[in-house]
Amino acid sequence: MYLFGASGHAKVIMDILQSMAMPVTGLFDDNPAIKELNGASVLGKYMGQELDAELIISIGDNGIRARVANKLQVQFGRAIAKSATVSNTSEIEEGTVVMQGAIIQASTLVGKHAIINTRASVDHDCRVGDFAHISPGAVLCGNVQVGEGTHIGAGAIVIPNLTIGKWCKIGAGSVVTKDIPDFSTAVGNPARIIKCNQNE
Repeated sequence: MYLFGASGHAKVIMDILQSMAMPVTGLFDDNPAIKELNGASVLGKYMGQELDAELIISIGDNGIRARVANKLQVQFGRAIAKSATVSNTSEIEEGTVVMQGAIIQASTLVGKHAIINTRASVDHDCRVGDFAHISPGAVLCGNVQVGEGTHIGAGAIVIPNLTIGKWCKIGAGSVVTKDIPDFSTAVGNPARIIKCNQNE
């Protein structure tokens, strides 16, 4: 497996891949000063060369991850930690990482290049959009829809049957009790919209 981005996020993915007995062939990064990361070689800037293994974009920022994914013409892999619990009726699409202790319940779909972070809980019949990030300890109750690129902050809770639009930001520790429209930032308990930028 190759990784794109020699970051702290990459370090966690490397641990997951090690637990899967999947070697990291190398990492790509635009910063020429970075030569290695936790013992793996950093190969410099990706120049479009053909790869002999799949690649995961190891960048935590949702917007940057989306821009990189839309430019690359490679085969994308996925990484699912051994300590994660993933229902055999759920679906995890390419490029996505499911971290240690995360739970993904029945009939849930997690889109491309998403992050289900440490001990996040995604209950039955949820839909998590491409490039979304469910942060550590966040909870999506049943039948929650999370749009493309949305970031659910650490420890946030979304009650059942709600829809959170695309490219939203839900603050850490927030409790979402109603639908949130696209491009909104919502914080608090209950979560209140403090910003909505339709131009993003």
